[in-house]
Amino acid sequence: MITWHDLYTVLTAVIPLYVAMILAYGSVRWWKLFSPDQCSGINRFVEIFAVPLLTFHFISTNNPYTMNLRFIAADTLQKLIILTLLTLWANFTRSGSLEWSITLFSLSTLPNTLVMGIPLLNAMYGDYYSDSLMVQVVVLQCIIWHTVLLFLFEYRGAKNLIMEQFPETAACIVSFDVKSDVVSLDGNNVLETDAEIRGDGKLHVTVRKSNASRRSLCSSSMTPRPSNISGAEIYSLNTTPRGSNFNHSDFYSLNFGQSSSRGQTPRPSNFEESCCMASSSGFGYYPGTSGSYPTQNTEFSSSVTKKHHMGGKSSSHEAKGLHMLVLGSNGSPVLDRANEQAGGSDQGAKEIRMIVPDPPQNVETKATGPRNVDSSGEGESERVKEVPSGLHKRWCNSTGELNPNEAVETGPGQHMPPASVMTRLILMMVWRKLIRNPNTYSTLTGLIWALVAFRWNVAMPKIIQQSISILSDAGLGMAMFSLGLFMALQPKLIPCGNSMATFAMAVRFLTGPAVMAVSSMAIGLRGDLLRVAIVQAALPQGIMPFVFAKEYNVHPAILSTGAIFGMLVALPITLLYHILLGL
Repeated sequence: MITWHDLYTVLTAVIPLYVAMILAYGSVRWWKLFSPDQCSGINRFVEIFAVPLLTFHFISTNNPYTMNLRFIAADTLQKLIILTLLTLWANFTRSGSLEWSITLFSLSTLPNTLVMGIPLLNAMYGDYYSDSLMVQVVVLQCIIWHTVLLFLFEYRGAKNLIMEQFPETAACIVSFDVKSDVVSLDGNNVLETDAEIRGDGKLHVTVRKSNASRRSLCSSSMTPRPSNISGAEIYSLNTTPRGSNFNHSDFYSLNFGQSSSRGQTPRPSNFEESCCMASSSGFGYYPGTSGSYPTQNTEFSSSVTKKHHMGGKSSSHEAKGLHMLVLGSNGSPVLDRANEQAGGSDQGAKEIRMIVPDPPQNVETKATGPRNVDSSGEGESERVKEVPSGLHKRWCNSTGELNPNEAVETGPGQHMPPASVMTRLILMMVWRKLIRNPNTYSTLTGLIWALVAFRWNVAMPKIIQQSISILSDAGLGMAMFSLGLFMALQPKLIPCGNSMATFAMAVRFLTGPAVMAVSSMAIGLRGDLLRVAIVQAALPQGIMPFVFAKEYNVHPAILSTGAIFGMLVALPITLLYHILLGL
């Protein structure tokens, strides 16, 4: 039975956290003591020093050899159940989506255990349940579950990048070379992708940040005019070409008989060079976040001619051996070999035009796409046949090799590179994010020290302990102060709207604890262990999931509401759970 003294103890432990948050909120919103730049500096200090040292302090002073494996198993089972259900929902239902699966996983399974959970549960159930069990949960969150969440975000970013810049040739990619200047595929930076057919006859992609100095050669007198398409910026004719440098012309001409296995590997072309030499139209793309390629026209836009294209106008003289390659607004190249008259297909601001070599005409190919080109022999005129829209041509076999004699049409499930290629790409990006996160080092260092110290009874030198303590002691208050600054800088306390906020709170405070109760009872937890597991699952939304959501632009308003509004209502909700479970 919960007594008034127990409630007072809980309030005594938690109210000071809210005092720090309210002071920070008032310092910005009411008293104007801090500017946004100063708030950013405070938040940076908390991110780099205060919270990592606080994490190190808790982990390094907790005995890892006394971990409660059943409690950890119940916590792990809860997250696996929810992750499995969301995966099935995203892949086997029409309403499911990867973005919502990530958001719901964050809301339901990743509470603010470090800042809110340890002091709250210490007041409710004692030192063992806070200093031992909660620290174990923090270790698993930092090492495993935040990494899993980051993996999902990077998978989404890689998927969007590939489908946007390689909508028809994704299944042919066999490797990615990501330059060191690319830290993440979060879509915040303009990325270039160069694709080439190497000596093995396969498609290899290089990813790098856009080179501003190289683009400036073509854009010294050109002002980009962004459209209002959500999630992307598509620039009009005669503007700076950005985004993918995938050599579509070499790729398609190779499949008409110029395979690297039969001759020299075609030299990759470059949109920047095309822009400067032929004044061809440009196309800039900022990797979107909507999960689909933005376009205003679902049909493939194509305009192919054998007239030489100069200055955006068709010349009256034929250029033998040249034809026009036009990319529509969806980035899919379509070759129309018909002898169209000049100006026959003007797509305005949604085209890219490049002069590319005329492919050989003596190789039979199989392709299914918006248009099917039949070459019956050298000297014969080509026949262009329309085929049903929605079909795309693929020129790679199951091994990703580009061989015109073995070209096959990929199946409906082969729209992405092989799983091993995707896994290597995602793990590379996750690693680059983790090694730049101070919490990664504080967690691993604290765990290693705890393993050594409690195994051989080694004490930390006093000078090091005091150096860490002087900052870690301020970590809890500074973390709440930083959260208050963040709340004050937001235009709305509930940015996602009342209905979505209600849904998010239901997922956070009802779904998560309910699944935790089921998994805990399945593992066999009883008594205070069961109560601690349920109350821990009913803590407010963690800060790190919101940071990831904002970086990758995946429902940041919902996660912001979960972190801010969830913190405000967390105290009465957790007290209610504490009272009900104590009956």
